[in-house]
Amino acid sequence: MSHGALVLIEIGALLLGIALLGRLAGRLGISPIPLILLGGLAFGEGGLLPFNTGEEFIEIGAEIGVILLLLMLGLEYTPQELMGNLNKSRIAGVWDMVLNATPGALLALALGWGPVAAVALAGITWISSSGVIAKMLHDLGRLSNRETPTVLSILVIEDLAMAFYLPVLTALLIGLDLGASVLTVVIALASVILILYIALRHGHFVSRLVWSKSAEVLLLSILGLTMLVAGLAAQASVSSAVGAFLVGIAISGPVAEHAHRLLMPLRDLFASVFFLFFGLSTDPADLVPMLVPAILLAIVTMGTKLLSGYLAARGAGIAEAGRWRAGFALMPRGEFSIVIAGLAIASGVDRSLAALATAYVLITIIVGPILARLPDAPWFADWTKRIQKERSRKQRLASS
Repeated sequence: MSHGALVLIEIGALLLGIALLGRLAGRLGISPIPLILLGGLAFGEGGLLPFNTGEEFIEIGAEIGVILLLLMLGLEYTPQELMGNLNKSRIAGVWDMVLNATPGALLALALGWGPVAAVALAGITWISSSGVIAKMLHDLGRLSNRETPTVLSILVIEDLAMAFYLPVLTALLIGLDLGASVLTVVIALASVILILYIALRHGHFVSRLVWSKSAEVLLLSILGLTMLVAGLAAQASVSSAVGAFLVGIAISGPVAEHAHRLLMPLRDLFASVFFLFFGLSTDPADLVPMLVPAILLAIVTMGTKLLSGYLAARGAGIAEAGRWRAGFALMPRGEFSIVIAGLAIASGVDRSLAALATAYVLITIIVGPILARLPDAPWFADWTKRIQKERSRKQRLASS
């Protein structure tokens, strides 16, 4: 059989498999993310029937999936809403870093991997997965919830912080001198400021630039601009996801509404490819030695994410139920954590870090979307209502 035919057959089988898993998830009333990940594990490296001919297509599709997820999130909000939420969430962003980076750093030191590995593992446990959370919020129908802007603000703060963190980590890993490290950070910072400035001050121009009455031209214009900005952002050591998100922020009004409708099927397709790729690129045998530390780390840091999300929503004046929804929503880690682990291993850090990171990320991605449904359970909703009523009663007594 020719290589081209084999690639088409394997990709077709994988996409059909995703569709079947999505249908099963719908029957079970759960997010399809965990099932797609487990399906990827079954057919990836070391799986039951390894997929090995269309890896490049799937890898590129996965990257496009993250970009489209963040672009679509950006389309939901105006520049004014973004800046208002970022201003409200500054303190919450600091607490998010402290609460979630510390357990990773301490575990790396306890395992004897050294201070550089501690910085890397701190980043792995700190950064939530924008792609996974974006998909999860869509699946759960929470994009219009009051707590969602707070969740997105935390994600944006984390992703923007990567513009500083990744250059610093790279400098530590390869031993760059101080001057080169500072230059890398300055370039990344300047790129973020430039993209933010264009999105916030000249969004109307961006909307006019891409607008067309032709659905085909509009779709190509938005996709082309988004990929261009995402690629330039990545080249400047800034997250491509941040670039895509800010493009979405810059597009507003009727253009955003039309774009949302056109992009939704593409977003769903490539987002599924992203989760599939994550599972395909993981060898289950590598996870076994680090499974216990990964489970313990996941329990601790899912708890700290729950706390940081709860505190952030409370600071934004969100009611009790929304605070819990925000905390549970932030639990999954993903693409950034794997990137950080890859950088560390390529620079000679203990290879066990990669196995730990992969097992840890898989646990949070599988368990996170399941736990995120807890606040929708009737018993949980009743419990939060009782807490809210009791708090209101105490406030009335204190003020009287």
